[in-house]
Amino acid sequence: MKWMIASDIHGSAHWCEKMLARFEAEKADRLLLLGDLLYHGPRNDLPEGYAPKSVIALLNGMKEKILCVRGNCEAEVDQMVLSFPVMAEYAVLPAGNNLIYAAHGHHAGETAPPPLCPGDILLCGHTHIPRCAVHENFVYLNPGSVSIPKENSAHGYMIFEDDTFTWKDIESGNAYMQFRAGSTAPTSI
Repeated sequence: MKWMIASDIHGSAHWCEKMLARFEAEKADRLLLLGDLLYHGPRNDLPEGYAPKSVIALLNGMKEKILCVRGNCEAEVDQMVLSFPVMAEYAVLPAGNNLIYAAHGHHAGETAPPPLCPGDILLCGHTHIPRCAVHENFVYLNPGSVSIPKENSAHGYMIFEDDTFTWKDIESGNAYMQFRAGSTAPTSI
């Protein structure tokens, strides 16, 4: 199965449309969203094309393909307008002999991981910074942000297929980093 992984749309219809165009171009089977879908948050400027109602319509149009975890900007009212579950604090997915623990990152994150075994993957958004860090008991992966990237990173997403995570630029679709499960470090592309 081919997964597209994205985080931190923050109500930008402009960047949500680009993300969904990449989803189609990638021919991904499922979209894993790591939270912060509709609201921009008090620490962020309004993203380009801020239109939460349009984001609702775009995401609801593909509700059967979305798995989502709650970000720090999600509220109960968001669940009232979205047609797929958005209030789960985390999701656990099998990955060979290991697990992928998906969370937004504001509670369980790189500096405060849940209990994990060596080789397990902690997949988070929240920081808006793409990252891969191999720790003693887990690997931390972050796709960056769809709409408000930080530290001069690209508007980004990840693809997970055949035990490999690939970071990509939303605008070009070009890959710039990969990590294969079981590796000791990412590789630049």
